[in-house]
Amino acid sequence: MLDPLMDASQKKVLADVGLNTAKMSGASYADVRIGRYLNQYVFTREDKVQNIVNTESFGVGVRVIANGTWGFAATSDVTEEGIKKAADQAVAIAKANASINTEPVKLVPVKGYGEVSWKTPIETNGFEVPVSEKVDLILSANAAAMEAGANFVNSALFLVNEQKYFASTEGSYIDQDIHRIWPTFGATAIDPQAGKFKSRQGLGAPMGMGYEYLVPQDSEKIASPAGFNLYRYRYDWLEDARMAGAQAKEMLSAKSIEPGKYSLVLEPNHLGLTIHESVGHPLELDRVLGYEANYAGTSFATLDKWESGNFNYGNEKVNLFADKQQKHSLGAVGYDDEGVETKEWDLVKEGTLVNYQAIRDQAHIINESESHGCCYSQSWADVQFQRMPNVSLRPGNEQYSAMDMVKDVEDGIYIAGRGSYSIDQQRYNFQFGGTVFYEIKNGEVTGMLNDVAYQSNTQEFWNSVTKICDESDYRLFGSFFDGKGQPSQISSVSHGSSTTRFDGVTVINTGRSI
Repeated sequence: MLDPLMDASQKKVLADVGLNTAKMSGASYADVRIGRYLNQYVFTREDKVQNIVNTESFGVGVRVIANGTWGFAATSDVTEEGIKKAADQAVAIAKANASINTEPVKLVPVKGYGEVSWKTPIETNGFEVPVSEKVDLILSANAAAMEAGANFVNSALFLVNEQKYFASTEGSYIDQDIHRIWPTFGATAIDPQAGKFKSRQGLGAPMGMGYEYLVPQDSEKIASPAGFNLYRYRYDWLEDARMAGAQAKEMLSAKSIEPGKYSLVLEPNHLGLTIHESVGHPLELDRVLGYEANYAGTSFATLDKWESGNFNYGNEKVNLFADKQQKHSLGAVGYDDEGVETKEWDLVKEGTLVNYQAIRDQAHIINESESHGCCYSQSWADVQFQRMPNVSLRPGNEQYSAMDMVKDVEDGIYIAGRGSYSIDQQRYNFQFGGTVFYEIKNGEVTGMLNDVAYQSNTQEFWNSVTKICDESDYRLFGSFFDGKGQPSQISSVSHGSSTTRFDGVTVINTGRSI
């Protein structure tokens, strides 16, 4: 095996070996991905480090079309001989599969980009920060949570670096260096006399950034109606942990929600999960077509609804878009894993369904002339396929803050952070919880609530939007380990929004009595 730290010129030589071998073996198309994948995970509990994990994976994946059919093979033998064998194997698999393939692969065109590169715009490489410094920060946050009222704290820091080189028979040689980071924790307070406990999860979103994400800046602060600070592209772990300890303790005596219809004021770190489940998954074209059902089922948003040109997904305030370009998002890359330059496109415009998420062998089905650039593989050893890009809600156009929004609510609930949820196999009927809940009465936050979950269906929910805060409130939520496929793969994806108000939503009480 050659050095994983080889430069782009060395990778190009190896990639050409795979491309030429595939063509000589009968492939009409081929792409080669040379990947080095680094992960570092730090796990702690209270004042102790539980585990530190460092992994590195290096290898090559070769994907081909032969006789109108896909074939794929991968190898950790990153040499000319190893790549030749993988390319020959991929072509042999494609030819074998062709005997049962009734629909030849049809790719929409993509231009060859030549030799190009893209890097996540980071300030500090988290892998170069000493582990001792990371541990000191995490343990300090744990201590802050416990000093504020938590009895137990579990914390983790995830760092990911994907070094990916893509080459294709269409003339692209693309070198990318991608970084992601996720600080997360859970703080738990107990009441021994009552036999109760309550937990509050961290509100830090995973981001496509370097270690600078964990260096808070006051300029990034956004005031929350519930009295704690949130950040746009920074995260104050100590402050969030301190607030989490106090909130977990407060939850022990907070009143239980009265079921009924409420106005919901949903903070972006909460609303992102609802977007993920009710918009992101049902608008993946392979789910719409019934080709994919693992993990997230199929979709209610079938092709006939899109073809009608007037399917109501939400009201006129709702504009949902997809992209893999948003600054600091988990999905941000320059090119996807089949060499397509990334872009932004509308999914729902002024409440109407207008598009899906499609890659090169799907785009022709919805009359698109080019891929949306949302093809991804979790590693060199796995075949790339359609994955969810960033899917986000556009902010409102008028100057309007979350504090303004609360003033306009007579009887409502402010919800921040993700919680347990359930949604049916067509991504339509659902129930969502959250991390923290605050009662709003006559324009004021009056106190914390427990046992809150809201129920709705996708159309009803997105038609209940009454106000969306402006760009200054826009923030990202993210999923670091979104699963799909069989064999399963994970991907990382962000969802942006501003704080949004939904009126007349059914809220239930999730409390349990013994």
